[in-house]
Amino acid sequence: MTAIRLDVLAIGNAIVDVIANSTDDFLAEEGLDKGSMRLIDAEEATRLYGKMRTGRETSGGSAANTAAGIAALGARGGFIGQVSDDELGEIFSHDIRSLGVEFVTPAAQGGIPTARCLILVTPDAQRTMNTFLGASQHLHVAQIDEDQVKSAAILYLEGYLWDPEEPRKAMERAIQVARGAGRKVAFTLSDSFCIDRHRDGFNGLIDQGKIDILFANEAEIKSLTGEDDFDKAVALTQTRVPLLVVTRSEKGAIAVEKGEKVAVAAEPVAKVVDTTGAGDLFAAGFLAGHAQGRSNADALRMGAIAAAEVISHYGARPETDLKALVAQRMG
Repeated sequence: MTAIRLDVLAIGNAIVDVIANSTDDFLAEEGLDKGSMRLIDAEEATRLYGKMRTGRETSGGSAANTAAGIAALGARGGFIGQVSDDELGEIFSHDIRSLGVEFVTPAAQGGIPTARCLILVTPDAQRTMNTFLGASQHLHVAQIDEDQVKSAAILYLEGYLWDPEEPRKAMERAIQVARGAGRKVAFTLSDSFCIDRHRDGFNGLIDQGKIDILFANEAEIKSLTGEDDFDKAVALTQTRVPLLVVTRSEKGAIAVEKGEKVAVAAEPVAKVVDTTGAGDLFAAGFLAGHAQGRSNADALRMGAIAAAEVISHYGARPETDLKALVAQRMG
């Protein structure tokens, strides 16, 4: 049996974020729904980039952000995702490895460029994301290192990557390998638009018992169940997965396991600057705590602390010592 050497192995889109300040008027002019995420093609990515204010580039991608947070918390993280052999691909690869995340997926040679997400941040700290998936949507089964999957205590998957057929098959194979090795599988619903496109597929994963830990936010759990009432949506879902984790922004977060529900308040933040990556870092904190054998209450608290740190500055990667921050606040 393969020994465990990673706490969490994440699979997701390998994206470089371009973050710039924006105004509500600009969003309106572009017909963009504030706080949403949409997929765009290469032509639209070029057009919109030309109209954005000066931005900053930082490696991103939902599951990649979570892997970065895992490493920042002192846990052992890995990541599987597809970049191309171009400048942005080199930036992504360098960034994630420099954080201590194991990233061994070979870059694609030539062809489709590395993915990028154009993020417009309005004064109220809401982020509106415009994503060109590029090479990331061509992750295929052959790129899954099965020994790496077997070596991770938890396999973590992002719903964003479920859209294209190639990576969906790769993720399905990874789930099969992980479960065959007796490992846990965690899944994040990612966004309501993902649920709208793949509700049957996501429900299939849940009902087939392939998901051990399900992450969602309030809007996503309502969308998955078709229930407008939050408590009813949670009640309908908690019996279908061993562990359900739901974030509620400023209202905190809950976890339900075997009928036992625990909740934590949101961590105080002096000023919310950019909400990009809040859910990703929350998942990092919770998964790191879970991997360390902490209680669900403590894992929720770790998630809240990590999320609060990342929304206090631009970008979806932590800028302070998360491990030290958690130790300071939790004792």
